[in-house]
Amino acid sequence: MRRVEEEWSALVDAFLDGLWLEQGVSDNTLSAYRRDLMAWAMHLERLGESLLRPDAGALPAWLDERRASGYQLRSNARLLSSLRRFYRWALVEEMIAQDPLVEVRLPRVQPALPNTLEEDEVERLLAAPDVRTALGLRDRAMLEVLYGAGLRVSELVGLTTDAVNLRQGVVRVRGKGGKDRLVPLGEEAVHWLERYLRHGRAGLMADITRPALFPGRSDRAMTRQTFWHRLKVHALVAGIDRPLSPHTLRHAFATHLLNHGANLRVVQLLLGHSDLSTTQIYTHVAQARLEALHADHHPRG
Repeated sequence: MRRVEEEWSALVDAFLDGLWLEQGVSDNTLSAYRRDLMAWAMHLERLGESLLRPDAGALPAWLDERRASGYQLRSNARLLSSLRRFYRWALVEEMIAQDPLVEVRLPRVQPALPNTLEEDEVERLLAAPDVRTALGLRDRAMLEVLYGAGLRVSELVGLTTDAVNLRQGVVRVRGKGGKDRLVPLGEEAVHWLERYLRHGRAGLMADITRPALFPGRSDRAMTRQTFWHRLKVHALVAGIDRPLSPHTLRHAFATHLLNHGANLRVVQLLLGHSDLSTTQIYTHVAQARLEALHADHHPRG
C-alpha cells in the first residue's frame, strides 16, 4: 500500500505542479486538490482499481457513501470539481484515452450567500476607531482602504508605502498568483490615508523607512490575525454583534457597488477575480436585498 501511495502521490504532484505553473493557484487550493485526489486514489486502491482507470460506477457509489456518512452536497461538488480537473489534465497529457467522469453529474448547488453588512453598519464600523490616537488613525485608514478598495486581508496587510499613489488615488495590489492590479481608493480612503501618513504612522514605528504601510510589531507588516482582532474590537464599539471577519468588508464592497448599479465586469476587475463566475455570487446577495426591500415596502410585497 505504501508503494502504491507514493506512486499516486508523484502523479498528483505532477498535476499540481502543472496547475501552479499555468494558473498560479494558491497554496490552499493546491492542498485541497491534493487531499481530494489522494483520498480518491486510496479509495480506488481499496477497491483494487487504478487512479487512471477507475470503474465507471466507482465515483457515484463513493459520493453516495460520503453523503450517507455526513458529507454535504457542496463538499461532494468540490470533490468532483477537483477530480474533473485532474482527469482533464491526464487526458491532455495522453495518460488516458477518455475522461472516466464524463457521465458523472451532481445536483446543482445553490451558492452560499456571503455574510455582508448594510451600508449604515459599515459607516458605524468605519467611525469606531479613536482617531485622536496613532493606533486609531492606522485602524481607520485600514478599514477605509479595506472597504474602499475591496481588498483581501492578506492584500491589505501586505501593502507597502510605495504601493499607494495618493495624488492619483490608486493602490497597487498584489493578489492571488502574484498578479498585480491597480484599484481606485475613493475620496474617503485617500483622506484617511493622508491623515494617517501625516500624523499617525511615524508614531507607530522606530524606523519610518521600513516599507510596511500598516505596521504591527517591530516595524513589520501587521499580521492578518492582529487585524482580525482589531476588527472585532471596533465591531464591538460599533454595536455590531453578529459574526464578522475582514472578508465581510470585501463582500460589502462588492454588494454595495452592485446595489448602486455597478457593472459586474467592473466589480470583477476591482476584486481581482480571474473568473466572472466567482463574482456572480454577489448578484445573489444584491437580489436577496432587493427582494427583502420589496417585501418590506411594496404594498403587495
